[in-house]
Amino acid sequence: MYFSDLALSKRLERAEGYACVQYAEARRRLFPVSGAEWMECAGAYAVFDGIESPVTQTFGLAIFEELRPASLDVIERFFLDRGAPVLHEVSPFAGVAALEMLCARNYRPIEISSVLFRPVERPPTGEQSAISVRIIAPEEAQLWSDISARGWSHEHPELRDFLQDLGTISAARDDSLCFLAEHDGKPGAAGVLCIHDGVALFGGSATVPELRRRGLQAALLHKRMHYAFDHGCDLAMMVAQPGTDSQRNAERKGFRIAYTRTKWRLGP
Repeated sequence: MYFSDLALSKRLERAEGYACVQYAEARRRLFPVSGAEWMECAGAYAVFDGIESPVTQTFGLAIFEELRPASLDVIERFFLDRGAPVLHEVSPFAGVAALEMLCARNYRPIEISSVLFRPVERPPTGEQSAISVRIIAPEEAQLWSDISARGWSHEHPELRDFLQDLGTISAARDDSLCFLAEHDGKPGAAGVLCIHDGVALFGGSATVPELRRRGLQAALLHKRMHYAFDHGCDLAMMVAQPGTDSQRNAERKGFRIAYTRTKWRLGP
């Protein structure tokens, strides 16, 4: 049995941080002029993937090591020298002292998210005959990107530019797999599975508007869960905005909320 505690938070935060580090590494390989970079400081990963990228932030702040002003100085300089905002995605297990330090340094909360988890188990057989799900081939990266962009940009038009490169970079990222779901042979949904230290991170799931409510997301989850089980994972995780359809759908599939996380931004 898994409990929502510091040990669980360390595994989940490290898995997401590792996935984002690998994303920045892939961008740097494919687009050297992007300046994508990362570092580890005080146990946290600080990732720069571009000034406006949602990947540009820290992961695991204050849960692997005690947060000290000198460490924050180094992390803040990492982002400021690149012209990027200073953002930290902070687990509640970072503790009150870390949050007090952020407040004292003029940080403000700008976003909250639910981190969900469940044990990885072999899913039952019996997928819908009209739906098929597969891992894409390298030459299908653009197709996967197009489906993902169409699905995500319907609700998040501000991510359109970021989504254009998503397929190419995700397909090149280490320890990451891109899954494509088709309905009657028509591509309609895209999802990602990133694996680190026994944790399977389910991310990037989106369905094109005209094929929603056909079971594509359920089929994507089923296939990725099967892959995670076959490859030795014991934990699955997702991140969703509180109260959204994404969170409700995850809870229907056996995920439960481990904790609510806060994103902090350094003020002027």
